[in-house]
Amino acid sequence: MKQRWWLLFCSVALAAVARADTKTFDFGPWVPGTSPQEIGKRIAGRFLESPHVSWGPDNRSVAYQEVCTWYGALTYAKLAGDPDLTQRLVARFEPFFEPANAWRIPPINHVDACVFGALPLEIYLQTQRYPYRVVGLAIADGQWDNPTPEGLTNQTRFWIDDMFMITAVQVQAYRATGERRYLDRAANEMVVYLAKLQQPNGLFFHAPEVPFFWGRGNGWMAAGMTELLRSLPANHPQHPAILAGYQKMMSTLLGYQTADGMWRQLIDRPEAWVESSCTGMFTFAFITGVKNGWLPAETYGPAARKGWLALIAQINDQNDVREVCVGTNKKNDYQYYLDRPRAVGDMHGQAPVLWCASALLR
Repeated sequence: MKQRWWLLFCSVALAAVARADTKTFDFGPWVPGTSPQEIGKRIAGRFLESPHVSWGPDNRSVAYQEVCTWYGALTYAKLAGDPDLTQRLVARFEPFFEPANAWRIPPINHVDACVFGALPLEIYLQTQRYPYRVVGLAIADGQWDNPTPEGLTNQTRFWIDDMFMITAVQVQAYRATGERRYLDRAANEMVVYLAKLQQPNGLFFHAPEVPFFWGRGNGWMAAGMTELLRSLPANHPQHPAILAGYQKMMSTLLGYQTADGMWRQLIDRPEAWVESSCTGMFTFAFITGVKNGWLPAETYGPAARKGWLALIAQINDQNDVREVCVGTNKKNDYQYYLDRPRAVGDMHGQAPVLWCASALLR
């Protein structure tokens, strides 16, 4: 009898601890012009004014950075309860169904191309219009044509960027269908990348032979783990490893956040310039971690708020984000990363602002 009472007491105590660990954090209050509703509307509106960004060997397909911005605008519109914005974002896609514009949809031959599938799947999730599901699932399934003997996509290349590009489309396919195989693909791929690229300090080299902690590359990994953990059940066999990798990374990032809330082009190099796209991606990961109880709210909540305020301070009067590293291939050269050009209004920087606005509203 005493043993049963003791077990009951322990169960109640553990439940109380779990509730304490997931306590909410009030990210506000927001002074006028700083709320996620206002910022999200500005950046989504700027996106709708922008021409398509082209990518690929023929420079014709829609580029991954536009896909990421478009996806963020759609999630923001839904969470902000703005059906007019949603309609305009969906209308931007509709011409792609016309044969004359089909070339805008990228081929299924590269991680940066396949992330496109996350976009029509998000439209399907919001509208239940079946043609969008067909396009998105064709890409998600095509990415796993001829997998490696280890069960990985043949697009595996062990660049940290991959862990957003692959994860985003496979997790969206899971959200659209509920089919576990999509989640298993993303999770299995993630644990292999964690084992190969995560360093003892929790950060990631750009690639095995490129020993630099590039800001946006690490941002892709942080955002990819975050998106996966949002949908990965706690009882999934890969969940403990992915959550541990995420928490280890977040702990180190906390120590490298600058006094004004930013992160740097090379995360661990004080001589590197502060960079907006990685700041947005890390802030997104912090906000989501706090809201889901993966990170202690009292520590990471203030850091997330500081990151958001620092990030939106980089938005100019044209609603373009400043201090954004341009597209960057891997190179085993410290100076190459330090000297990368800084862009204004590049969608690599616009997208994470929308992800953060969505995370704050979610």
